[in-house]
Order: sequence, then structure tokens, then C-alpha cells
Amino acid sequence: MAEPLLRGLAPVVAPDTRLLVLGSFPGVASLAAQQYYGHPRNQFWPLLAALWQQPLVDWPYERRLAFVRAHGLGIWDVYARCRRPGSLDADIRDAERNDLAGLAATLPQLALIAHNGGESAHAMRITRALGVPVMRLPSTSPAHASWSFERKCVAWRQAFEAAGLLG
Repeated sequence: MAEPLLRGLAPVVAPDTRLLVLGSFPGVASLAAQQYYGHPRNQFWPLLAALWQQPLVDWPYERRLAFVRAHGLGIWDVYARCRRPGSLDADIRDAERNDLAGLAATLPQLALIAHNGGESAHAMRITRALGVPVMRLPSTSPAHASWSFERKCVAWRQAFEAAGLLG
């Protein structure tokens, strides 16, 4: 029997979003919580906390979302729906892409699109056609342990600086 078709999360953006971070598709923990980067070992929120020097990981999810929106960060995924047993990107099947061009068209201040990890980066051909710079960032997933937190932080800092989200 085929895995059920899973549905992703709505985009987290504001009219003045300058940096859009695209993941691949929420994992099991994120879907269960209906929260981006909901796995406790995912480094997304700790990285943002380090970059902005704010205790984001201690805040309720809705407060985190309000903070990132207010600071020019948008969050979404490349895939709208897919089949996947578990949380590994390698297991994604029957994926349907989100309307990345449609979202980008609503973000007049968008300065950079950053792909969070390799599976998301498979869509770089599409995002490069949207008229803003695009970069690939090291994945924040607990499955991507080959880079240290500090090394990931350096790479993510470059994206945040390029989009004008720091300093």
C-alpha cells in the first residue's frame, strides 16, 4: 500500500520579507506539531538564535514566527505535498512543488533565496529564474551532522548579511 499523500505547511512571510529560506518538506515531528523545524535536534532555531542573539528556542512557536517575520525572514518548503515514510529527504516520492514563483511575486523586497540543504537545492533551477540571488546553505537537519554547528553558523551568517538581516 502506498504511503499517504502528506501536505506541508503554509509559508511564513511578511510583505517586507528579504530572505526566503526554503526547506524540502517538513519531517514527521514538524508535521505532527504543525511547526517548521519542529524536531528538537534540528538546528534551524538554534542557528537563528545565535545569529540574532535572541533566545528564540525558549519562545513559543507563534512568538518565533512573529519575530522572524518582523526581521525580514520568510520560511517555506520546496514541496507542497509528497509521500514519505519517516523524515529522510531521500525517501520523498510523488512530490508536488509549491508555487515558488507565485510567492516570490508577492515579496517585492525579496533580496535572496536560500535553500536549506541538498534536497531543497534541487529546485535551484527554478528559484534562479525568479530574478533574485540564490544560494545553498548546509542543512539544519539532525541527519546532516558532517558540518559542526559553528561551521553552519558561518554559512548562514553570510546569507543573513547578504539579505540585510543582520547589523
